Amino acid sequence: MTDVEKVVLPDGLRLVPSDEGLALVGDEKRYGNPLSVDFVSGKAAHRRRFGGGRGQLIAKACGLAKGVTPSIVDATAGLGRDAFVLASLGAQVLLIERVAAIAALLEDGLKRASRDSGTVDIAARMILRHGDAAQSLAELVASAHFSPQVIHLDPMFPHREKSALVKKEMRLFRELAGDDNDAPRLLEAALDVATHRVVVKRPRKAPPIDGPVPQHTLEGKTSRYDLYVHRSLAR
Repeated sequence: MTDVEKVVLPDGLRLVPSDEGLALVGDEKRYGNPLSVDFVSGKAAHRRRFGGGRGQLIAKACGLAKGVTPSIVDATAGLGRDAFVLASLGAQVLLIERVAAIAALLEDGLKRASRDSGTVDIAARMILRHGDAAQSLAELVASAHFSPQVIHLDPMFPHREKSALVKKEMRLFRELAGDDNDAPRLLEAALDVATHRVVVKRPRKAPPIDGPVPQHTLEGKTSRYDLYVHRSLAR
């Protein structure tokens, strides 16, 4: 359980509970609308109903197929959107989030999802842990008594000052977490823990994470998935 009152936030940001759920609130001109996790309605509900099922790129990348439903760790959970898609397709998913404020939002979103008849079964397949996967992935997985076949990573892509304006939500994430400069270490940790494959989501034209070369790649319109077969299976 996250103690919201003890979460340390940069000046100008605060966690605000309400009847609609917990929200991270700041200057709307800088950060946009309050940030919350809603698995019951909105975009999550629409994608659950009309997203394309196991034909979605993330499902293919993570190895979900007819008769095959691997257990998955989302080691960079963020707002839980990818994890919720995978859980809605039947996978057991462990979410790991290192930013305390975002973990608090996830915890709140999961609580509300567990009380709704349309999402209660999906929420039951999702376990949350707050911690730094790059530093202690094996320990976090063990604490959840989880045996991951697949580990999904979506590290923050380093911001380039010359690029287009960063979306307000992404700006907020960067202020809380910074760039994922430890992505190579996270990939190494994931390869040590996953039993089958590691899946890394990247912007379509971005270079792979420094380290081992991905064995396979699945490309979409704006992003791609680099697939790394577990070391024991690659021999």
